[in-house]
Formats: sequence, structure tokens, C-alpha cells
Amino acid sequence: MYHISDVKKYLRCPKLFWLSHYEEPIPFNSYVRLDEAVTSLACEKLGITDCFLGTRSEDASVALEAMKENDWIVKGRFEAKQLRVKIPFLHRNGSGWDVYFLFCGNKPKDDDMNFYCSSIWVLEENDLEIKDIYILHFDENYVRKDELNPHELFQITSQFFNDKGNPNKDIKETIYKRMRNLEDVLNNMDETLKKEHIECTRQNKCTKKNKCRFYDKCFPNELEIESDSILTLVSSQHKYEMKQQGREKLKDVDLDKIEGSRQQFAQIKASQNGGLFVDYYSLRTWIQNIKYPITFLDFEWETYAIPPYSGMKPYDVLPFEYSIHILHEDGEMEHKEYLGTKDCRKHLVQNLIKDIPMEGTIVAYNAEGAEKIRLKEMAAQFPEMAKELMELYTRLVDLAFPFVIGAVYDVRMRGYYSLKVLMSIMENQSGYQDLDIHQGMDAVFQWRLLDQENDDVNPEEIRTHLIEYCSMDTYAMVVVYKWLMSLLSNYEK
Repeated sequence: MYHISDVKKYLRCPKLFWLSHYEEPIPFNSYVRLDEAVTSLACEKLGITDCFLGTRSEDASVALEAMKENDWIVKGRFEAKQLRVKIPFLHRNGSGWDVYFLFCGNKPKDDDMNFYCSSIWVLEENDLEIKDIYILHFDENYVRKDELNPHELFQITSQFFNDKGNPNKDIKETIYKRMRNLEDVLNNMDETLKKEHIECTRQNKCTKKNKCRFYDKCFPNELEIESDSILTLVSSQHKYEMKQQGREKLKDVDLDKIEGSRQQFAQIKASQNGGLFVDYYSLRTWIQNIKYPITFLDFEWETYAIPPYSGMKPYDVLPFEYSIHILHEDGEMEHKEYLGTKDCRKHLVQNLIKDIPMEGTIVAYNAEGAEKIRLKEMAAQFPEMAKELMELYTRLVDLAFPFVIGAVYDVRMRGYYSLKVLMSIMENQSGYQDLDIHQGMDAVFQWRLLDQENDDVNPEEIRTHLIEYCSMDTYAMVVVYKWLMSLLSNYEK
């Protein structure tokens, strides 16, 4: 028996489907926290008081039988040609049925058509007449008050939305235009699983959007490439083609086959220069605008699909921790931190305003995509402290900027410039590998445990690990900033 996730894997890559079937599954931790019983809330929105409720592993014949006597089918399981689907809501409409899909997001787009089309295909294979198709989704403008209101939280739409957030395609019409008979696909999936080996063919889809979790298994040689290999060329559509032509290093690049970004230019120049490129004039201009005391800031936060506390919207984030390293002009450095639990937003903001010096530059890594956004969100949620928060916002500078614009590149970065990568090339520096928490989402997963009453959880140990990880982020910023300063100093000598 297959599920829609199996079909999606197969259509993306037969090798992905094959490996997913035979490899040990990876424990799943959602990036987004969904504590509420979404189905129950959606039932309130739809006014469902009496229904058939399907259960996991239930035979598909049970839902079909229940349709004879029930007007609402919730979480019904249906099967056709080995494909099993779960339909969130079915509502009797005359001789047929209306389908209500549940989208745990703000505005559904037509980018997951395989899910919708496969679901409707299975229903039609069971001779069900489909009348209308709707999607329940969150209202992005809903602001929670003390109590959660499902009638305001959800919206019901018969339209898909475009990238600008406007409705542009009828859901039913779009599904029926793209729906196809899946019988051949399912038969091919059967044949694929019978094979003892499947060749790896590298395609753009291997890394598109999200890098396939089996990528390194399929292409292990790429783990051993030289630091200035042409395969490290960022945002390149032709690097594998150039590699096949015998162009091994960045300096061997075919200039007619590059996109010409500043980052690519920096990589090529670094390879030509023996490993390092520095645009000293750009770097000096950037550094001259940074004033002491320099406050290095990093937040950790949780993302909630459904707002858990008053004043929050769907998919709002809740910052629960920050680390601050303050570098003074005489070289002295001090560290401050905050770690809260549950709804600690206001307390965090109060401490943040108190801990950051009133003067000097505030530095964060990827500030434009993280810390600046967090400060604006907190200012909106706590207008009584908005002035102080927006003053911090105006002083915030992005430490990633010199790398984004290609002002600095070391071939040991291998096309990446995260703090972890940068720390790995710094001499005499211990890095993230010595910590119990190694990445931001691991920190979020650990923080979730602090809310649980579990004898197997040691809260103090978790707090220690969270503080160590967040502190490493701001300490790493200090190290990187001093390295940039040394590059400039070496040039000026």
C-alpha cells in the first residue's frame, strides 16, 4: 500500500523513493509547532457536530460504508489501486460530495498539486461524485485574543492564491486540468522496489528548494572535492558541465558559462590569488560605519502555526532566547544572555532593552532575514516599547553583508558562508562541533522539552546546552569580525 508521500518521492526521483523504502526512517521533528488539535478547530469552523471520524489503519471500506448514513466524513480513509489517502472533510451535497482540504498555512497555492490531484483521483476511482472543492486555511490577519476563535482563525476558499497573495485559480478547475490516471505510476513504483540497485542521475531537482536528504549518499565524491573545485561555484547552472569538460578549479571557469554574480567573481579571484580574495575598499567602507561598543546579537525562536498567546497571528514566532557579546574599543568583552519559557516575550524585550548599550553598533549575522524582522515584530506586539526596539533596529548591521556582496572569500568556505563554516576555517578556534546542540532547529527541539513534565528531561542540562549554543553564535560573530579587521589591517600595512 502506498501513500501520497510515496508518489511525491517517486515523481521527484525514483532513487529517492527506492532509498526511502529501504533505508531506516529519520525521526521527524516539525520545524513549525502545532500544539492545537487542528481538525477539532476546523470542525467548529465548519459547524460539524455529528460526523463519522476515521482512525489510523482503518480499512477503507469503513468510510465508504459510513457515507451511507452520515452527512459529514472526517479523516476518512480511501484506497484505489494500492494508493491510500486521508480526506480531511467530506460533506454530502445532494447526490455527490463536497471536499474540504485542510491547509495549515495562510494562503494555499497550486504548488502541491500532486497531493490534491491524487486525493481526488482516489475518490473518483471509488465512484464518488465530487461537487465542489474547498480549502480551509488560516487567516493571516487574525490576531488572537485571550481565547482562540476558530471562526476567525480559518477562512474557506475555492481559489488558489498567487505569489502576490491574490486569488487567481479555481481549485476544482485546476485540479481536474492537471489530474491524471495514476495506475501506470503505481505499477512503475512496484517495479522500482523490485530492483536491487538504481543508478544515480544528478538533476536540478536534487537540490532544488530543499537538498535531498540522500544527496551525499548518491554523490559521495562531492564530499571529498578540493576547496577550490569548480563544483563549489555558487548559483551556477553549468558547473557540472564545465567539470565534465575538464575544468577542475574555480580559476579554470569558462567565463561564457557563468552568471557573473559578485560572489562568483570573488570565488574565481580567490582561486587565482592562491585561496583568498578581499575587496579591501568595500570592506573598509563597511567597517568604517561600525562604532564601539559593538553589540553582537543573536536570537533563538519558536514558530507557531496557530497563535498560542494573545496578540499573536498564525505563524508568528516567539523569541525565547538571546545572547549578547559586547566588544569595547579597548578589547574588553562582556557577555549577557536571556532564556525564558512559555510566553516570555515581554520579559525578553524588557531585558533586551536593558542589556544592550545605548550607544554603538549592533551586529547580527543574517540580520536582514532574522534579527531585524524579530525586532519589528516585537515592536508591533508591544507598542509601549516600540520606540526603544526600533531604535535598536536602526543601529543593526548585518555581519553577513561582506560575504553576500563578494567582498571577502576564502576557498576553504567551499561556496558557503554560515557562521559554522567560517568558524571551521579560523585557526586556534574551537567551534560548534564541541557543543551538544549543533544547529538552530536542534535548539528549538530542546526548548520544547522545557515545557514538558517528563522525568527523562533534565531542565537545567537543557538550559545549559541552549545557552552554550546561542553564546557560540555571538562569540563566532566576534571572531569573524576580528578576522575581517585583520584582513583590512594587513592590507593597510
